[in-house]
Amino acid sequence: MMTIINFLPTMLSYEFMRNAFFAGTMAALVAAIVGYFVVIRSVAFAGHALGHIGFAGAAGAGLIGLSPPIGQLLLTVLAAIGMGGLSNRLEKSDTVIGIVLAFALSLGVLFLYLYKAYAAQAMAILFGDVLGVSHTLLMTMLIFSILSLCALAIIARPLLFASLEPELAQAKGISLSFISILFFIITAIAITEASQIIGVLLVFTLLVGPAAAALNWARTFWSGIFLSALIAVLMVWLGITLTYITDWPAAFWISSLSLVIYLVSLI
Repeated sequence: MMTIINFLPTMLSYEFMRNAFFAGTMAALVAAIVGYFVVIRSVAFAGHALGHIGFAGAAGAGLIGLSPPIGQLLLTVLAAIGMGGLSNRLEKSDTVIGIVLAFALSLGVLFLYLYKAYAAQAMAILFGDVLGVSHTLLMTMLIFSILSLCALAIIARPLLFASLEPELAQAKGISLSFISILFFIITAIAITEASQIIGVLLVFTLLVGPAAAALNWARTFWSGIFLSALIAVLMVWLGITLTYITDWPAAFWISSLSLVIYLVSLI
């Protein structure tokens, strides 16, 4: 017990560790809550594609002098609007989404080739850099976290209705396309935040892992939302702590914890 008491103040005495925990907590909360709807709506593959499309935006930002998160967010939001417009046809569009996903990755590779000075940051884009979160990025994440969660809270009821009973929701006057576009824009923000922690290639870990485990345990919608957020935050906290102890990548630890927790939930 004394070891733990002495260990925590030492770890949190470093500013970069405090920034990592704050950023990780915000990313985990947004990704887990949004991810719960992603799983319910069966659009996990579309969410995965948004992460890869964001890689092209982040890589291309260097060519025009923008920061990677801004470029990533802009291109991801544009793609989200397009996917949202497909509405309930997304389940039949896996082939198209897969082709676009592959093209986005190749586009990112091209951008890195054209701007070789930016190639050193490619690993951070692909696999995240939670220990390198700056104060500016932290404040940006805080603003977008608040906005996205507030927007999700406003559309939560019609979104849940449209997710579970789309035909009935449309008959009641709910615009499925409009709700879907709003939701995918929020998802784009969640993916952009989560990728700062775990990278675009492993963003599924925070977006789908906690939500999938929560669905196996929860009995009600709100308990599922709460459990998904709790799992994600604990995963990130423990992952960052293990990174501090071992110096192994946080993405590895968080992904490993996600797998273990999901397997336990299946049992």
